[in-house]
This record gives sequence, C-alpha cells and structure tokens, in this order.
Amino acid sequence: MLLCFLLAAVLTGLDQAVKAWTVGHFTAPAASFTATADPAQPLLPGIVELTRVHNYGAAWSNFSGMRWFLSAVTAAILIAVLVLLLRGVVRHPAGRVAGALILAGGLGNLIDRLRLGYVVDMFHFVFWPSYPVFNLADICIVAGAVLGAVYYLFLWEKHDKEPGA
Repeated sequence: MLLCFLLAAVLTGLDQAVKAWTVGHFTAPAASFTATADPAQPLLPGIVELTRVHNYGAAWSNFSGMRWFLSAVTAAILIAVLVLLLRGVVRHPAGRVAGALILAGGLGNLIDRLRLGYVVDMFHFVFWPSYPVFNLADICIVAGAVLGAVYYLFLWEKHDKEPGA
C-alpha cells in the first residue's frame, strides 16, 4: 500500500514539475485566449509537440469556467479512490496501481485548478490536430482508468471479491 502512495506522490510531483517547466518556457496566453502565442516545440517530431494551454474546464474543455464544481467532483473521486485503497477493497496490485494513477492525476490537476483557476496543459499530438492538448496528470488518469477497467473486468472477481457478495 505504501508503494502505491509513493507512486502517486512521485507522479504528482513529476506532473507539477513538467507544468512548472512549461510555464517557465512558454509565454502565458493573452487575456481571453487559452493558448500561448509562442510556437510549439517538437518533443517527438511528427508525433508530439510541446506548447502551453490553460484549460478552464475538464477534458475537451467541457464544463469550462466551472472551477469549483470541477474541484468538488475531483475531490470526491479522490476521496472515494482513497477510501477503496485504505479499506483494502482493492488488494490486487493492478487495482492498487490503477488507484495510485488516478490519485496522482486527479491531485495534479486539482492543485492547478485550486492554485491557478485553470489546468496547465502542454502535450499536443501533431498527427491528430483536433485532439486536445493534455498533461501528465491526464495521462495518469486515463492510464489508471484503463488499468482499473482491466482489473475490474478480469481480476477483481477472482482476487478481491468478498465470498458470498
């Protein structure tokens, strides 16, 4: 269990470090714009580029401008995942890692939302121009959700389901 919380802490710290680097290397977007005027820089040429975007909503800017609602929903999800992990409902390593990833991603974006009023995003797929810009916290959330689904569909009943439940 301690390793899961350590993983979540390290990933949250890494997310915040990447966001700090992005803020230090790209000009802030002008008022009423969400993206910097600075040209994007290639990270993996032809695949991913770095830029700076301020996302005032959730995925694909859904619920834009609803900072406190998104913060409350994120906090509730983080508490639910934390309770599941601490009560031992999830015991299989895949489920625990999924929980740690979701905690790290949710906490990383919640820190931004509470501190700044928006989430700093920086990764953009060059080959998929309409795909939104995202950050390391988003990667953690998606990876945690996918791993959590795999855990629930294929491992939970065999390893963690209470007998007779």
